[in-house]
Amino acid sequence: MKSKANIKGHPVHPMLVVFPIAFFVGTLLFDVLGRIYESADLITTAYYLEIAGVVAGLITAIPGIIDYFFTIPPKSSAKKRGTQHGVINVITVAIFAFVWFYRQGTNNSPALIIVLESIGVIAIGVSGWLGGTLVYRNQIGVDPRYANAGKWKELEVNQEKGLIEAAMQNELEVNQMKLIVLKNKRIVLGKTENGYVAFDDSCTHRGGSLAGGAMICGTVQCTWHGSQFNVTTGEVKAGPAKEGIKTYPVKTSDGKVLIEVS
Repeated sequence: MKSKANIKGHPVHPMLVVFPIAFFVGTLLFDVLGRIYESADLITTAYYLEIAGVVAGLITAIPGIIDYFFTIPPKSSAKKRGTQHGVINVITVAIFAFVWFYRQGTNNSPALIIVLESIGVIAIGVSGWLGGTLVYRNQIGVDPRYANAGKWKELEVNQEKGLIEAAMQNELEVNQMKLIVLKNKRIVLGKTENGYVAFDDSCTHRGGSLAGGAMICGTVQCTWHGSQFNVTTGEVKAGPAKEGIKTYPVKTSDGKVLIEVS
């Protein structure tokens, strides 16, 4: 799914994560070298890298939080993974912030500083593994383009049910989809060769976003594990999903496409 925090379609969070990673790993490296060579200059460098890492981590967290709440599909396996990723990042920044504060004392323990920083660097590795899974497996922040189906479209509607004005009649290309975010659910509006269809955004297997998948010949495929559904009836056409998706009546009126949600 396309990131909410992006610059011309490019997600901001992955652009920024390299800075706290580099600063925190550099902190540990310079602290170790400083103790080995008994160099005050190296230890001072570690001190300032620690400050830079904490600041960079807090800045990087901003687009990450935006993507967590507004990009990752709710009630999905990716949401749980995103929670773990975020919690570990918070713990990591807290560790380095504590070490920065602790090392200012006159009776600090160099061994404790290195141990805590080592734990922080290991945590960065675990968090990075989870973050990579979110991007490369769950495709969070990925903006798919396929088969001339057009760019990503999304609309937020302050309704729970009734007739939802989802699009203009000629807005979508064939096989293009549009995510409609209601107050209590997410619905996909799609245009097939036979007209408009509407169905739940959540794949019944692991909760992946179908709007972030691909639709062709009346079939939508989830990009997470390949489950396929008939967009007209909602029935499963290929697993691993075993349960179909809900579909909604669609009508056109005065050049507008309306979804009937009860």
